[in-house]
Amino acid sequence: MRFSRKTLAVAVEAALALSLAQAAYAENELLPEVQVSAEKLQPLPALTNSGLNQNNLLHLRTNTSDTAKMLDGQPGVSLNVGGGVSSLPAIHGMSDDRVRTKVDGMDLISACGNHMNPALSYIDPANVASIKVLAGITPVSQGGDSIAGTIMVDSSAPEFAQPGEGLLSKGQVGTFYRSNNKAQGFNASATLAGESLSMRYTGSTVRAQNYKAGGDFHTAGLSPNVAGFPGVYVAGNEVASTKYQTENHALNFGLRHDNHLFDLKLGVQNIPYQGFANQYMDMLQNSSQQINLNYTGQYGWGSLQARVYNEHTRHYMNFLQEKQRSALGMPMNTAGQNTGMLLKGDILLSERDTLRLGTEYQRYRMSDWWAPTSAMPNGMMSPNTFWNINNGQRDRMAIFGEWEARWTPQWVSQFGIRTESVKTNAGTVQGYNNANATAGMMPMPTNYLRDATAFNALNRQHTDQNVDVTALARYTPDERKTFEFGFAQKTRSPNLYERYTWSTSGMSMNMNNWFGDANGYVGNPNLKPEVARTVSASFSLHDTEPRGSELKFSPYYTHVQNYIDAVSCTSVGLACSMPAAGFRNLSLANQSARLYGADLSSRLPLTQGSGYGDVSFFGLVNYVNGKNLTTGDNLFHIMPLNARLALEQRLGNWTNTVEAVAVKAKTKVQAVRGEFATGGYGLLNLRSSYEWKQVRLDLGVENLFDKFYVDPLGGAYVGQRPVIAGVGIPGMGRSINAGLTVKF
Repeated sequence: MRFSRKTLAVAVEAALALSLAQAAYAENELLPEVQVSAEKLQPLPALTNSGLNQNNLLHLRTNTSDTAKMLDGQPGVSLNVGGGVSSLPAIHGMSDDRVRTKVDGMDLISACGNHMNPALSYIDPANVASIKVLAGITPVSQGGDSIAGTIMVDSSAPEFAQPGEGLLSKGQVGTFYRSNNKAQGFNASATLAGESLSMRYTGSTVRAQNYKAGGDFHTAGLSPNVAGFPGVYVAGNEVASTKYQTENHALNFGLRHDNHLFDLKLGVQNIPYQGFANQYMDMLQNSSQQINLNYTGQYGWGSLQARVYNEHTRHYMNFLQEKQRSALGMPMNTAGQNTGMLLKGDILLSERDTLRLGTEYQRYRMSDWWAPTSAMPNGMMSPNTFWNINNGQRDRMAIFGEWEARWTPQWVSQFGIRTESVKTNAGTVQGYNNANATAGMMPMPTNYLRDATAFNALNRQHTDQNVDVTALARYTPDERKTFEFGFAQKTRSPNLYERYTWSTSGMSMNMNNWFGDANGYVGNPNLKPEVARTVSASFSLHDTEPRGSELKFSPYYTHVQNYIDAVSCTSVGLACSMPAAGFRNLSLANQSARLYGADLSSRLPLTQGSGYGDVSFFGLVNYVNGKNLTTGDNLFHIMPLNARLALEQRLGNWTNTVEAVAVKAKTKVQAVRGEFATGGYGLLNLRSSYEWKQVRLDLGVENLFDKFYVDPLGGAYVGQRPVIAGVGIPGMGRSINAGLTVKF
């Protein structure tokens, strides 16, 4: 790993500033909590945060192998459908790279033209210990290069033996089965630790078949319907290209001395296949290796954190059987190398003031190439290697500072500023061949020579100087009421695919689609960074007991300057080929957008200590409205009004839940992409768990009445051949799920 002279100088300056600061001891939330007599100063923001701890996560592991889907039901969060382990979470209507996603503190990047390997696909639900969602005013220390918010997913911290306890050894094994797609999996973990040294292993494997919808939505038969290929039978209610298999392993080493902790995590992933019903391609291999070293320490002046990580990804796409069209298909390869570092310190300047300083650096290299399928001159996919992105580069360097002040027992404020430099570049490219065809004369003309020549002549290096600012105030008039008000300016630079995909050939454009709408896309090297300005508030009425009643309402408004949205190719001076019937070929451009909405959540204890046990009501309502101010069109993939209501009973060792989900019809769709409307629906889910001392049993039925519905954020169904335009991705029908966990 190599850092520039400027990067090292900034890091050294930050370290010196921290070491010279003289202040009292401060609590560091990243280390085990210390018992203090004073009231804990909770870092802002708090009201717009949500999260899942170990207790919340247990039953979710039985229902999904997709870590992103564990966020379903969090205020402000919706999910764009991907593969079986690769959904894309959205916060307040903005998803994918607009959300900063940190896995064990690492900023992971999707190395795929279809974003099949997003950050949360690299951690199995069995390895997740906590999830935090920052859906409102994200502090600059947790934000950066994003405009929607931040999602932080962490595995377990190192455990150590208590003084005099001797060697700590513990572990658990778990297994599950889901009836709908016959998903079955196994996971295991083991910890061996002394008072200063700790080692933990976690591993999991999952395999699932295609899932079934609640009713038929296409004609049953063989797919693909191509002469010379027998194909596979697809039932009328079967959502083709949704099967998957995954395997994850991780080792975690901890070293503790006094108030210092070193944490080394090593991870490997292997995904032999993962189908994508809303993409023309499928994942036929994804392998990743991760090294993640973190240090946290507490000093007389405050606390210090330092992190260095490296992640390498190899990704391969082609067709599963349902989409197969030829013996070789369309081989596509991606290699990504991601290296990063963080240095951050919390300094307690006084009883009133806390100062948080830090610097971050990320170096990303990625190449995306497609091997020829024959040596035939000027064949559709021959004789050259197609370079979709050649040596793509994206480097970030950031410095940030936050000042947190407790003015009175009722008033707390936070102000932060972050400056960030984002540099991108890419090498020269070539197409499969040097043939040219007249644009618009056939569905997939090969204008490779023309497009490659134009792209290679560009100055492809861009440097963006981005500034984030946050200001937040919290008012607590008494122990039952809390109010927050805030403003934020957040900035995100375009990703490599948005800037550097270059071919206007219809087939090539279809292979670059991270939206799941089956349209074709070509990038725009002239894209500017998105700048979002958000005002938000949050009002909370709550009891003083931990599980008492609570009502929280959080409205927000966001205006985005230079919003990157889809446009016709001609509007940015490109001559794209004609698309396949029912779909579109598009490019990207900076426009203006606004989003507003609100999240409403509640908890109400109904009975306590009665013969029925403890019964509580939980409610959640999310609403977001998105509009492109430049064109007047609606924004893409905006979740309609939705609600989630649940009754939970705790009786002895039993926990039982009845949950109802209601989603309004999606009628506000984006015209430029040909997004189609979906109907409203309601679902009923039942869940139950029983815990012994060392054993936990989870049972549940999802979609109890086998309701057929189309997912509003599912995109277009292209999971089998032949493709039929205008069909959405149905949600999963009824599934009976069971999970067993044994601790030892």
